Amino acid sequence: IIGTVMRGKKVAILESRLGPQPAGLVARRGGEPVLAPALAEVPDIDPARIAALVTGLQSRPAKLAIFQTGVGTRALFEATDALGVTRNLKECLERSIVLVRGPKPTAVLRARGVHIDLSAAEPFTTAQVLQLLREVPLRGERVIVQRYGVTNAGLEDALQEEGAQVVEVPTYRWSLPEDPSPLERLIHALGRGEIDAVVITNAAQVHNIFQLAGRLGRAGELRESLNRVLVASIGPVASAALAEFQVNVGLEASPPKLGPLVAALEAALFTSAP
Repeated sequence: IIGTVMRGKKVAILESRLGPQPAGLVARRGGEPVLAPALAEVPDIDPARIAALVTGLQSRPAKLAIFQTGVGTRALFEATDALGVTRNLKECLERSIVLVRGPKPTAVLRARGVHIDLSAAEPFTTAQVLQLLREVPLRGERVIVQRYGVTNAGLEDALQEEGAQVVEVPTYRWSLPEDPSPLERLIHALGRGEIDAVVITNAAQVHNIFQLAGRLGRAGELRESLNRVLVASIGPVASAALAEFQVNVGLEASPPKLGPLVAALEAALFTSAP
């Protein structure tokens, strides 16, 4: 079956950095991947702010440090390398509870020799992070949160409700790609009924494609188009973003990884094949 299941099926992939990986998985199953990156990671490091953060941690250590992404964690340490304060940061973290939200920040921290106290369970969402914090008293305590592409409002609101002083550390932000033309072409192709499935691997991809469709005056049409095709979501966070725009989720990967996502997509397209 492999190599033929997706034959004749056009599968749109909105992933940017890792786009070739799911595209290759689709192609090997006979499908035609349509790459339309919907997300760009833009560096958002302020060296002066990072230096001030480390200095502040030396005088007042954080009770808790939360690392949410591998990209952001790596960017933070690269910034402290350039400033010559990585050793100081690691000494500060030795006095903190270190929490990670998934395997990618875990790998970066381990490579840097940083201890890890708490690891969120799959599917590595804010809900799993907050479960770990139920027994951690935070009132009046300082909490460092490594930000990913956008502020995790749900996490920060919950921390502040517990009385914590949240210090967000920006490392990168998400935006539309510098060249949005592939995404524009996808919006038009969806409107013409030329796409069979759409693969969503990040909630921000959903916001960005609708932002672009809004500029084109086609947001309503995009919603209708997506609800006519199979929308494959990598996990609950992406699914929640789709629900926000009233888009039906055809399938959700479990666990939330690319391999299971494409396998579930393959099974769904095989089931729906004439």
